Amino acid sequence: MEPSIWIGYDSREAEAFSVARASVRERLSMPIPISGLVLRSLRNRGLYHRPTELRPSAADKPVLWDVISDAPMATEFAISRFLVPTLAKRGWALFMDCDMMALTNFARLFDGLDRSKAVYCVKHKHSAGPKTKMDGQLQTFYVRKNWSSFMVLNCDHPSNKLLTVEAVNTLPGRDLHRFCWLRDDEIGELDPAWNFLVGHSDPSIQPKNIHWTNGGPWFREYEDVPYAEEWRNARDKAVA
Repeated sequence: MEPSIWIGYDSREAEAFSVARASVRERLSMPIPISGLVLRSLRNRGLYHRPTELRPSAADKPVLWDVISDAPMATEFAISRFLVPTLAKRGWALFMDCDMMALTNFARLFDGLDRSKAVYCVKHKHSAGPKTKMDGQLQTFYVRKNWSSFMVLNCDHPSNKLLTVEAVNTLPGRDLHRFCWLRDDEIGELDPAWNFLVGHSDPSIQPKNIHWTNGGPWFREYEDVPYAEEWRNARDKAVA
């Protein structure tokens, strides 16, 4: 099963996207296509037509609001990530948020995956935290939060055929993020090191992939978070 990698793109986090892509690409031991998930492009192709609005927030910064979910979207790819099976068409397809940085060879991620599973992810257990994150975006809590921030989708699995373009454009986001189209036994579990949540994951874990889920060092408010210096080094290397 030929793999592919898809990274969510947000216009406010273009620098983070570039570092995430470069960090994955430079460590790959085999050629794997890496694509950005760009909302404007998906709209132009007719794949994404969910109604969204910009609404004011207490932080005096506009919030992208998903009308169907009646909830904020912290990123432009909050829902569009679920179009990856449609875009990839076949094989194993990794989706990852742009606020991440690879520390190892992602080709290894696809080794030994069970084809009876429709998706693999790190099964995080979250409790309530800060009410805002990133650049003042509203923090929302839902069942299986952050499971879909780094997920390997089996595009050939029959259950993923239920994840149609129509479903992605009509189901509430909270249902999509909890993998509502799948049975529990179709969700495989990845080593927690593959989605190490800064400030949440067990600090004794040796990360394979760092995830600044609350806000990364490209935001002024988070310049001193753990692994910030490593990210800046990676950014300087990518720019060079």
